Amino acid sequence: MVGDRFTPISEGTSSTMKLSCAAALAGLLLASVCQGAASSAEPTVWQPSPGHAQIPIWPGAAPDEPSVPGPETQTQGNVTNVTRPTMTVYAPQGKNTGAAVVVIPGGGFQVLAIDLEGTEICDWLTARGVTCVLLKYRVPSLPYVWQCDCRPHNRSLSTPSLEDAQRTLRLVRAHAAEWRIDPHKVGVIGFSAGGYLVAEVSTRFESRLYAPVDAADQESSRPDFAIALYPGHLALARNSIALNPEVEDHITPQTPPTFLLQNEDDHVDSVEDALSYYMGLKKANVPVELHSYAQGGHAFGLRPTKLPVSGWPQLVETWLGTIGMLSQ
Repeated sequence: MVGDRFTPISEGTSSTMKLSCAAALAGLLLASVCQGAASSAEPTVWQPSPGHAQIPIWPGAAPDEPSVPGPETQTQGNVTNVTRPTMTVYAPQGKNTGAAVVVIPGGGFQVLAIDLEGTEICDWLTARGVTCVLLKYRVPSLPYVWQCDCRPHNRSLSTPSLEDAQRTLRLVRAHAAEWRIDPHKVGVIGFSAGGYLVAEVSTRFESRLYAPVDAADQESSRPDFAIALYPGHLALARNSIALNPEVEDHITPQTPPTFLLQNEDDHVDSVEDALSYYMGLKKANVPVELHSYAQGGHAFGLRPTKLPVSGWPQLVETWLGTIGMLSQ
């Protein structure tokens, strides 16, 4: 409008406006689709499969809470920024053997490989009649330092993660009757950094790292058996079987029977990690079985390859039979 007169809109102008409006509408629809796609691709908090629920392992705030750079997220099967550790119980399929295994995924204390070294391991164990307890422990945590994205002390004790593992073992025994578990057949399996936690929890069960929070903490945190696959942080150096003193100084004849496996071409952790722990256990007369293959690398989990190392689950099952945890 100019003064008291309306400026007429020509037919050509009207068509142009219609095209502009259509273009704008198309742009809004495209933006909406893109926003929806972006939202669906955003990391989410990990949830177990339907029919399973995460159980917080601490009734309140966890002790020795480390700082994290953001909220808990899951990306491509890896979980990070865990401040509320949980356990998820998977009941055995078919005949219940009474055995239970706490599964400790790896991830360099930076993330948790919750699928490859977590839920997929539970699928195998439950199919063999073993109760699986998947531990989502606190990360990032020492030895990894997220502020510098580094590991300045690569063989440090991971106190928060170890507290979570100890607490979980105690909770499993406290719920043994409810979950139809033999409290004398509770073991651990860990991969990579989780293998280091296996060594820690196997050797520090007499060390109470946190004040008791309830009756469950009267239970023992000693595993009845331990399985560590491609563990890290154990050897003091490559080409050396000198053992990390954080573990070596706590090995006793009461350390549980242990199964170790590591490949010679593991270039993330090294075969010396398994060898050093093997020698430390052997020196203390702890029953230990070691398997090493020329090829297979690191972080293979249960995913099959053409290499002999893919047969490791059968080796574990046989070993569990020899120590009386599974029937032979």
